Amino acid sequence: MRYKQIRPDGVLPNYIDAFWTARGDGQTLSSEKILPDGCVDIILNFGDHCKTDNGNFTIKNEKAYLVGPMKRFKTVQMSPDTQLIGIRFKPGAFSSFYKFTSLHEITDVTVELEKDLSPQMYPTDQNVWKYLNRFFESKLTPPRHSLFPAISDIQTCKGNISVRDLATRNSITTKQLERNFRHYIGMSPKEFINLIRFRFVLPAIQDKSSEKSLLSIAFEHGFYDHSHLTNEVRRYTGAVPSEL
Repeated sequence: MRYKQIRPDGVLPNYIDAFWTARGDGQTLSSEKILPDGCVDIILNFGDHCKTDNGNFTIKNEKAYLVGPMKRFKTVQMSPDTQLIGIRFKPGAFSSFYKFTSLHEITDVTVELEKDLSPQMYPTDQNVWKYLNRFFESKLTPPRHSLFPAISDIQTCKGNISVRDLATRNSITTKQLERNFRHYIGMSPKEFINLIRFRFVLPAIQDKSSEKSLLSIAFEHGFYDHSHLTNEVRRYTGAVPSEL
């Protein structure tokens, strides 16, 4: 798979992590593993159909799809002529562009996006990135929640913070925090904290030049021991640390 990211313009980087493209590579069907990151994506398919959600869902040509927040890995099968364009929203930011019932309802799910909610497949503007910037700037509204400081706290702490401490630091009850996280992020505060901790430990595991033991890496990133770390890695990636 050939993958490229493009940074949005203006204020959009506060809400949109990246615009991206993914294309099939080679002459045969390829399979890619996508790891969870707490984000929501919109995907536009300009090429051949491709399979996602571990082969259980088809992303069809000239259709738009909403990919809900993921709590586990997915595999995507792409043909050489698959051509995807995506918009990846930062955790909690999707509600600044779209109204919805609850992201918890589409966690780990891909659904077709209604045509009137999607960017145009073939805008008259020749530069698709300029078009996407204008499209999402026009849809941007003030946040409907106050979760961004809590999300920032979790990321600053690299996932090493309790739900109780997070609620206290943000002057909110744990019950309110739970409700807001499920609605606007698609998972509980504890699930999101664990996911962010995994995202921070992953580069340390993948650093083959490091001489640190798995136990040392586990302790440095807030895991009880190497078994705890291994179980978390397997849950998010389907593999053990030595296979990453």
